[in-house]
Amino acid sequence: MQNKVEQKIEDLEDVIVESSMWEKLNEFLNLHVDFTEEISVSIKDLLVISFVIFITTVVLRIVFKILTKRLPEHDKGKFSVVYGYFRWLIYVIILLITLNAIGVNVTAVFAASAALLIGIGLALQTFFQDIISGVFILIDQSAHVGDIIEIDGKVGRVEEIKLRTTRAVTIDNKVLIIPNHLYLTNSLYNWTQNGTTTRESVSVGVAYGSDVELVKKLLLQAAKEHPKVLKFPPPLVLFTDFADSSLNFKLVFTLNDSFTAAIPQSEIRFKINKLFKDNNISIPFPQRDVHIIKDSHEENPN
Repeated sequence: MQNKVEQKIEDLEDVIVESSMWEKLNEFLNLHVDFTEEISVSIKDLLVISFVIFITTVVLRIVFKILTKRLPEHDKGKFSVVYGYFRWLIYVIILLITLNAIGVNVTAVFAASAALLIGIGLALQTFFQDIISGVFILIDQSAHVGDIIEIDGKVGRVEEIKLRTTRAVTIDNKVLIIPNHLYLTNSLYNWTQNGTTTRESVSVGVAYGSDVELVKKLLLQAAKEHPKVLKFPPPLVLFTDFADSSLNFKLVFTLNDSFTAAIPQSEIRFKINKLFKDNNISIPFPQRDVHIIKDSHEENPN
């Protein structure tokens, strides 16, 4: 009998201890952190917010996998960037809904952070312009990874289109970081959007009196003998102008890699110079005749 009584006493003590622990735990979870007089968040609320954000992250990942399951590989990267932009918007909306559901005065949150939000908005104005421009780049297909672009006098091959910037590599292997908002404020030249082949040119002037038919023949020879010049469409020569000191011509030809066009252009200029020398065709330099008129009063001062 005594053993049963002792056992019941021990059970009662365990219940009291567990009850005390739950009370302490509950007291800890209900501990509030007061940000302002109107904004107060408990530890329990923070755990709820963390759990909701975790569930949102899992759901967004599942949705992303479902949406990209049948997309081609080259489109998955584009969709991933656009999806990343709107994912943060979803997080903000879910956070506001959760705060309102747990009893936090969302209006008071906005009111308390109004000045801060205005300051952040002004400071991040260009940042948001970059993000919006990045969305436009992907939607209107103005640039893709691998394209050769020219913007603000800089030329590079696009390697990556990120959230805020586009990363390109120049011909001398330097990394060019382009803020995306420049696409809205500057003219963008996409060298390869219509294909990898581009029409390039080399200009040259010859002296008056030169055999222009021979000049045309030698220019075409210089282009056709270069291994990187495509046979179709064939090179052509344009007689562009009767200049002050020269007859000007432009040699137009097609390359399959415009990114390194400067190298074939240089090699063709070397070839043209050699052919002109071998055929006695001179490349003139600007000349001016200066006539000095003497004042008659200076010759006869009397």
